Amino acid sequence: MIEANISKRFPAGPESAGFHLQIEFEAAPGVTALYGPSGSGKTLTLDTLAGFVKPGSGRILLNDRILFDGASGVHLPPQTRSCGYVFQNYALFPHMTLRENLAFAAHEVPRLERHRRIAEQLDRFKLTSMAGRYPHELSGGQKQRGSIARALIAEPRMILLDEPARGMDSTLRADLHLLIHELRQTLKLPILLVTHDAEECFALADRVLVYDAGRIIHRGTPAELLQNPGSAAVAQLLGGFNLFEADVVALDPGRQTSRVRFLGDEIAGPHLRGCFKGDRIALCIRPEELRVADRPGDNRIRRPLLRTVERPQSVRADFGTGLIVDVPRDTWQMLEPAAAQTGWWVEVPSASLRQITRQLAS
Repeated sequence: MIEANISKRFPAGPESAGFHLQIEFEAAPGVTALYGPSGSGKTLTLDTLAGFVKPGSGRILLNDRILFDGASGVHLPPQTRSCGYVFQNYALFPHMTLRENLAFAAHEVPRLERHRRIAEQLDRFKLTSMAGRYPHELSGGQKQRGSIARALIAEPRMILLDEPARGMDSTLRADLHLLIHELRQTLKLPILLVTHDAEECFALADRVLVYDAGRIIHRGTPAELLQNPGSAAVAQLLGGFNLFEADVVALDPGRQTSRVRFLGDEIAGPHLRGCFKGDRIALCIRPEELRVADRPGDNRIRRPLLRTVERPQSVRADFGTGLIVDVPRDTWQMLEPAAAQTGWWVEVPSASLRQITRQLAS
């Protein structure tokens, strides 16, 4: 278990803005994703955990062992923190072979045990036949696997992955994701994964910390974040949400329903917390939860189709004013001929609309 309460401030300079990282979180065994835009403090968090950057104040514990405590002056050096760090650029020593890189990471392990671990890691990551190559002689995927093998060889108590799939093609990315799933199942260690790829975040993480401007603005499981992003800022950062401003037309607390007006139409809405008739609220819904039809019906609004985008399993239909619908391909093929003649109707299931706060990410 990682427990961190970190504050680190960088003052503004003549040609640079100031930055203040102020976060608190716990990370249990499994994958905790640090998700957010570039410059939001994700890599800085890893560097403070690893000991490369000293926080200004706060406390960091790993399995109840104090790694940093600002009040008492404790700041353990990186080599004593039992941390496996996989950097964005792999950081393999260019003058060493792959085997020598692994040996360097395990230099404090007794000789026979060191040889056993090196052989085990080379075999585990399918690198035995490349052990004598230098980093410049390896492919990107081989360097990535070598970097992870080096991070694991000293049997760390936490693993830090800084955008490990950066620059990889889809095949290598899929292989890496399988590897991370395997590590999560077999090692039972806290694994912190930095990413700004939402699909990677949802595919790998047990828990997500959403970063913005040096703060954690939301946290939860991938399913919880998809079900309720909580605010427009989080929905905007996660991507894949339709965001709308709507006016409350009527409220029925007994039935836990409402009537709302958005995009010029009035529809049935969900139960709205803390709202009054006439209020202006923010709502969101995911594109795959909307439906398209070729005729009017309950909770359907008529919209002109502006453009479509082909996707692997669906067609993404853009109806303008921020209204995006992901339609299963077989459904689209049945509807398209008729809708081209009669017009398009978008059905908005009231149960799928989520009330959120308005603030947008800057």
